[in-house]
Amino acid sequence: MNERHVLGISGGRDSAALAVYMRQTAPELDIEYFFTDTGKELPEVYEFLGRLEGFLGKPILRLNPDRDFDFWLQEYKNFLPSPQTRWCTRQLKIKPFEAWLKPSLARGERINSYVAIRADEDYREGYISGQESLKIHLPFRAAGIDKAGVSEILHAAGLGLPDYYRWRSRSGCTFCFYQQKIEWARLLDEHPEAFEEAKRYEKNALEHGSPFTWSHGESLVELSRPERLAQIRRDHEKRIERLRARRPINALTSADSIDNDEVYGAGKLCITCHK
Repeated sequence: MNERHVLGISGGRDSAALAVYMRQTAPELDIEYFFTDTGKELPEVYEFLGRLEGFLGKPILRLNPDRDFDFWLQEYKNFLPSPQTRWCTRQLKIKPFEAWLKPSLARGERINSYVAIRADEDYREGYISGQESLKIHLPFRAAGIDKAGVSEILHAAGLGLPDYYRWRSRSGCTFCFYQQKIEWARLLDEHPEAFEEAKRYEKNALEHGSPFTWSHGESLVELSRPERLAQIRRDHEKRIERLRARRPINALTSADSIDNDEVYGAGKLCITCHK
């Protein structure tokens, strides 16, 4: 039986660290690295993918969906994706992955897929294929590698973190609905043109009766008002202060080293996009 080894790169730290880890610990495996590109990714993601390719010494295959975000938005009656209806994950991430593997599975080949779920993420599960020939491996969980271990792997490899971690805590589409309020405010700071595009999508969706906005409980028009932005930033700083007050004193720890998952809790996220 022919055998393939595949590893999905999201543009985030965990999957990048797993790619580095597998190259270092299992160099005998001919791993195929892939990235499912929605066309709505942050520019920092593409920059980091280039750096990662340089370290791996091989290209990361781009899997593009047959239909883009705009097509599927119309198919779903202009309703925005949301935590309740994650059609973006299904149509733009999972389907291209399944289509890529389908010929191999039809030939009876065995496929080993390596997923970057860490040892400290007991609440997460990997992609469930329903195919006996597609086996999911969780190397970080098996090796006891946690969030701190992931950062150590990337820094030791000379890669560091993707640049968007300065202002955002995870990868995913530019206007991912899982963003915190402060991350929407920072998207406006970092990529105002992308924020305006998200506002246009939201306005169109609301005009067509969508019950969802990108950010829970308010539109981006409301969120981007100066007084509201100021309130969001104040609330975030207060959360940071409370978190630091509960931490043991450490001169090496600053507010910049605290990511939003620590401040707001990781919650239940999309494993396909946010690794």
